[in-house]
Amino acid sequence: MGASGGFPIDLVLFGMIAAFLVLRLRSILGRRQGFERSMTVRREAPAADGPVIEGVAERTAPARPLPDAASPAGQALARMQQSFRSFDPARFLDGAEQAFRMIVTAFAAGDRATLRSLLSDETLRTFESAIAAREAAGETQRTEIRAIHAATIEAADLRGSTADISVRFVSDQVNLTLGRDGAVAAGTDAVTEIVDQWTFERDLGAPDPTWRLVAARSA
Repeated sequence: MGASGGFPIDLVLFGMIAAFLVLRLRSILGRRQGFERSMTVRREAPAADGPVIEGVAERTAPARPLPDAASPAGQALARMQQSFRSFDPARFLDGAEQAFRMIVTAFAAGDRATLRSLLSDETLRTFESAIAAREAAGETQRTEIRAIHAATIEAADLRGSTADISVRFVSDQVNLTLGRDGAVAAGTDAVTEIVDQWTFERDLGAPDPTWRLVAARSA
């Protein structure tokens, strides 16, 4: 895939519609921090994509440790806070988790309008292509996030007033693609652990508080 804001967009999509996002930024990341809408990313994963966890996953609060202050990511976050007092890394992570939950739903539902307001132009084109391919094949997507175990900041960068933050999500999901006849075409109804890394971008000096997804890949 291409790149946006200096970050590669590395979503593997056409291996039976392999990537999927759902954001819900407004309710959690809103206010001055900036996720004004929800975003949920969902990646369609076959059973071999991660360890299958039998039974029902517990809903526990995810681990959200912040980067060490001396690390490159920690130093970049400190510069964001110094230059833009409204920025709060902990609040950003709260919103990023909700964004993750809700870009996954919008993609599964083929909700282009929601995705359009939450993704960069290039990322949106990739997602729309995957949705169109799924629709042309007569397939439907079913995704359920059972639990998010971790949401951690892996990298951060500040170029002028443009901030990029990469977040690593570890989640338990059920991902299924159903064909025209309702039979399972891909995925499994077993709970599978999936690791994703998303990169969000925002101009911290601009009035628009929305962080947009510019890159997403599976670890």
